[in-house]
Amino acid sequence: MSAASSSTAKSEFPWWLAAALVLALAAALAIAASDIYAEVFAIVVKGIGITIFVTVVAFVLASALGLGVALMALSGSQWLRQIARFYVEIIRGVPILVLLFWIAFAGAPAFVTAWNALTAPLQSAGLLGELLVRDVSLLWRAIMALTIGYSAFISEVFRAGIQSVEKGQIEAAKALGLTRVQRFRLIVFPQAIRTILPPLGNDFVAMVKDSSLVSVLGVADITQIGKVYAAGSFRFFETYSIVAYVYLILTVGLSLALRALERRLRRQREE
Repeated sequence: MSAASSSTAKSEFPWWLAAALVLALAAALAIAASDIYAEVFAIVVKGIGITIFVTVVAFVLASALGLGVALMALSGSQWLRQIARFYVEIIRGVPILVLLFWIAFAGAPAFVTAWNALTAPLQSAGLLGELLVRDVSLLWRAIMALTIGYSAFISEVFRAGIQSVEKGQIEAAKALGLTRVQRFRLIVFPQAIRTILPPLGNDFVAMVKDSSLVSVLGVADITQIGKVYAAGSFRFFETYSIVAYVYLILTVGLSLALRALERRLRRQREE
């Protein structure tokens, strides 16, 4: 890209953002002016807390699991690399909705059966009670499904970011006598995180949207509350318009924040 085109790209006014803000403001005024829309909005926003909770918890767990899988994929052990590749390819090949149903109605009962078998001596001694399937809430089944589903994609983000670090720096760290953990903590990860953050942020935004899938299990997020209200009031247009509006506020706001962070990291790298 030439200097002129680069300068034009930097100075280009974000008309799309201006249009989005105008539409958001018009929608906010319509909600404030209409008793029906105001009522629907007040009901739907009650699910924001669950949506944010599911997204944040699942994303943190998926990031931790994804990092572990990425380290396995980059390890010196062929067995660990093959296990990591098997995990990533299998999980990425299953739709999130199907994985959600499998974890909720097949994985959770299997986990309960395995747990009771492993803890049978403790249960016989009266130290632990028997775990029942109903003790594993649908909320946590949904969180675990999102965790497993997204960990496969996030592991690839981590793997690519770690591999982007120049091997010469790693060799220099080895020459200085740093252990593998020290090399990762002090040399590799601080540099890789700049490459990792933008796609990781995109995955977070995508998880906000995919968190709506937990409504199929009856979890009271934004989508589920809207679905229940629409079914009882028959105000489908108003309800789902508000649901879409709330999700757009969340996702567009997050996307803008992530772009600002990306620009800041780019400036720091250039300096």
